[in-house]
Amino acid sequence: MKIIVFGLGNFGMSLAISLTETGNEVIGIDKNIEKVNLIKDKISHAIALDSTNELAYEAIPLKDADKVVVAIGENEGAAIITTAIIKKLSDVKIISRALSPIHDTVLEAMGIYSIIHPEQDSADRLTKQINFKSTLENYQLDDKFTISEVKAKPEFFGKTLGELDTIDKYHLTLVTIIRKKEKRNLIGKVNIVKETMGRPSKEIIIQENDILVVFGNNKDIENYCKGQEEHEIRK
Repeated sequence: MKIIVFGLGNFGMSLAISLTETGNEVIGIDKNIEKVNLIKDKISHAIALDSTNELAYEAIPLKDADKVVVAIGENEGAAIITTAIIKKLSDVKIISRALSPIHDTVLEAMGIYSIIHPEQDSADRLTKQINFKSTLENYQLDDKFTISEVKAKPEFFGKTLGELDTIDKYHLTLVTIIRKKEKRNLIGKVNIVKETMGRPSKEIIIQENDILVVFGNNKDIENYCKGQEEHEIRK
């Protein structure tokens, strides 16, 4: 994958190197030239620029990136502005570091739900989560097992859970289903929200945009996602 890491402090630098060592093409960005020089020979590319300057993004292949990590840790305002600019300029999946509960709230209001807290999440653990290419969100329980959000496969569409036995061949356990629905607010504006269906019954019919929350061995989740990637490439 092509991944851009903004902020090359201790956490950001460790993450960029770890992602590189696991086979990703990583671009590291920081406004401090000394930090850029420290890492430039350890990752694919390192760039010195101010990520709060929207014009500077002309030098960044943002639209070619698979994921972006905002790991800025010294300046909460800079982290928020950087996240906002990235969200404005592209549809890339953003993983953003939060420095306080208020920062969490601001990110959620911006529609960022992949939020990291380096004091809780090690660079090694986050690397493993990012490397699940086709999963949407992950909660890694240990080195072998993970709870992941994955897209429902086309072969599932229009079938009830009672009819489905194909998910069994992936050795995954279905925890719940997340489905997007339209919801009208007090002023009549329609928003798209995610609704968790609780414990799914056998009568539920899988729809095209359903997200399945599954539990399983990391290798089994990777096998499921590999098939999904091949389908999307054919499309």
